[in-house]
Order: sequence, then structure tokens, then C-alpha cells
Amino acid sequence: MTGSDASPTPAPSASAVSPASPAFRLAYVPGVTPSKWVRIWNERLPDVPLELVQVEAAEAEGLLRERKADAGFLRLPVDRTELSAIPLYVETTVIVVPKDHVVAAAEEVAVEDIADEILLHPLDDTLDWETPPGRPAFERPATTADAIELVAAGIGLLAVPQSLARLHHRKDLTYRTLTGTPQSQIALSWPEDATTELVEDFIGIVRGRTVNSSRGRRPEEQDRKPGTAAKPQQGRRQGAGQKQGGGQKPQGAGGRRKPAGGAAPKSGRSGKPRRRS
Repeated sequence: MTGSDASPTPAPSASAVSPASPAFRLAYVPGVTPSKWVRIWNERLPDVPLELVQVEAAEAEGLLRERKADAGFLRLPVDRTELSAIPLYVETTVIVVPKDHVVAAAEEVAVEDIADEILLHPLDDTLDWETPPGRPAFERPATTADAIELVAAGIGLLAVPQSLARLHHRKDLTYRTLTGTPQSQIALSWPEDATTELVEDFIGIVRGRTVNSSRGRRPEEQDRKPGTAAKPQQGRRQGAGQKQGGGQKPQGAGGRRKPAGGAAPKSGRSGKPRRRS
């Protein structure tokens, strides 16, 4: 076959050469479980992969400022001059103790109950203490994980958000609710000057908006001009006393229906009128 008879090589399709969908990078600090929101994201935006980035609490703000994540779950407070934040929920504060400690016999513990105990205060502590209760340890542990090891060794006790106590669970330790202490608050945060459409989509998911809400991705919502109202859905009642698909037939005088065929309604009397005397 000559070159003139050869079929030309087909050009690649637009889908073959288009760039891949951008990924949405979501950071989260230890103790936060983003699986519920990730599942909803994958259902609503299957073409946009969501990448999870685990980050230590002390590094979360810097990660967002450096644009290494589009948004993140972190603990308040955050610097609101650069980052936006939506508070989500408050965590319960607990005291982590050995299982054979006297505190383990109670269901709830007050700060006054541990005044004579050594309370470990790690450098990555997430509670905003003015003055930590109890007696200070000789040295502050570097991390919460290190503090957990010291509790297991009988060196002291540790106050943390309940999510961190669950994260660092050990069979020889337990925890009880601790009252009269600061509480950690989880928030969704992102760079204020980088509020993209994907960020707005994720905010809608976290706030519980449905797919049909104003932040949804329905084509008819996107194509509608600003300020125009949506068309009424078919099948809804058009007004009181009307049937679906059309109103009632007009009624005759006195509220009675006009019989079929156009005949006037018959009177209640029949026969000739009686002659008056």
C-alpha cells in the first residue's frame, strides 16, 4: 500500500489531552476523623480526588498559609488575619490515668480532685491553660504521645481532649471526664484569599447542605441568571381548592354544579301551578 492510500492517524480526543481534575487537599490534626465528610465528597464530586494530609496541631496553620492544603480541620484559636475559620464542635476534656488509679473509680472528676497529682503538660498541648492544675512535672514532655507513655509509667496524669485519649488508647490506661478545665474546639479553616469553588463545596458538605441547596452543582442552578426565580415544579398544587393538572370546573349560580348537557337545574316542585282563590 502506498503512502497516499494509508489512513491518517486519528487525532487524540479532547478527553485524552485534557489535564487531570485538580485534587482537593484536606489537612487534619490528630484526633479528628474526617471520614464522614470524605465519603460525602466522593459521592458528590467523584471527578475531583480528595487527598488527606495529616499534620501535627502546631504545624496546621503554617501548612494552610503555605498553600500545602486547600483547607483543614484544626483546633482553635487560629490567626484570623490570614485564615478563615468555621467553628464546628467542642471536645470533652478528660483526664488519662492508669486503670488502677483512684481516679478511675469515679465517673467524673473535678480539677480540685487532682490538685495534689502531678499533671503532665506536653509542649504540643491543645488546651489553652492559664494555669494548669495539679503539680507540675520536673520536665515537660515533647509530645502528647510521650506524655501517654509517662502516664503508663506512673509518672503523672494527663488532661487532653477525648479524641486524643481515644487516639492514644492503651489497655493499661483509662480516662474520665474532667470538669472545670479549658475545652478544645475543632474548626474548618482555609486561607482567606483562597476561597475557591472547591473550598465552598467542602464548606457546604461540612455544614450539612444537601446536593440541591444553593451551593449544589445542579446544572439548572448554575445556568440560571442571578436574581431570577426557579420555575415551579410540575405536580405541585397551584392553589387552594384546585386539583393537580388544572382547576375545578366553574359552578352555577348558588354554588350548585351545572349538570352535563347545559340543562338548567330542575326546581324542587313539579306540575302546574295551583290557582289562587
